[in-house]
Amino acid sequence: MKAIVVTDQAAGTAGMKLVERPEPQPAINDVVVQVHASGFVPTELAWPSTWTDRRGLDRTPSILGHELAGVVIALGYGTTGLSVGQRVFGLADWHRDGTLAEYVAMEARNLAPLPGDVDFTVGASLPISGLTAWQGLFQHGRLQAGQSVLAHGAAGAVGSMVTQLAREAGAYVIGTGRAADRQTVLDFGANEFVDLENDALEDVGEVALVFDVIGGEIGKRSAGLIRAGGTLVSVVGSTEARPADGLAVDFVVESDRAQLSEIVQRVRDGRLRTNIGNVSTLNDAVAAFNPTGRRTGKTIIRVRP
Repeated sequence: MKAIVVTDQAAGTAGMKLVERPEPQPAINDVVVQVHASGFVPTELAWPSTWTDRRGLDRTPSILGHELAGVVIALGYGTTGLSVGQRVFGLADWHRDGTLAEYVAMEARNLAPLPGDVDFTVGASLPISGLTAWQGLFQHGRLQAGQSVLAHGAAGAVGSMVTQLAREAGAYVIGTGRAADRQTVLDFGANEFVDLENDALEDVGEVALVFDVIGGEIGKRSAGLIRAGGTLVSVVGSTEARPADGLAVDFVVESDRAQLSEIVQRVRDGRLRTNIGNVSTLNDAVAAFNPTGRRTGKTIIRVRP
């Protein structure tokens, strides 16, 4: 099968290669999925799990990508809950070969049914962005109606999901980004927009929840905006930003079938809109992940036409 692999961490996305790899075989409780579309997060190249297994041993060449939509073609021993021929989408294990390939073997529990009226391209764009937003807001942030949310990077794949889910939950959302992002952020439902390059972040005032996808100095300054009892939720692994009288949560997104089903139902109902930028083919994936201009929205690789 064709797959996108990496062998050199220092090379970044320029080190991605399209190669032939053996088709995967299902382990116990696995399924094999024929991948129709796959998503990719550039930060994967900095994750230890991309380069080493759970014992810390080198596992390259590694197949990239961890979110997909496709069709189940085989079941491993003991696998229940899914069937051959079923449309699915989900999030693959970080330490196993990924979804930028024609086939992937993964645990069945990490997949959810993909309704027939949701395109594979849309399905592949949902797992990381949707689950990250959902878990950050509701599991870790304990968001309640009427609260205020500061959503950083609100024009991005995760930030736009945060904005929409928070608004649906009854929150007042302040989205941030660059000046060029203003209309996009407002179109995704933010009540206000803050230009991080030109506006004073501190003018936002106190908020109940900050969803941080940036970190660094922005994360530190954002911690000072958390009102008493509020929460700073971060996905950038920063331990430096801590509210004076609130909670700080750094988390890694996890697969969850029930949450995936909630997210895709909102897409079907028109309550949630995914943020897809470039759609490319597997043959052109390396070029798609090395764009000459600024990347907007989520890049999706359509593995099968």
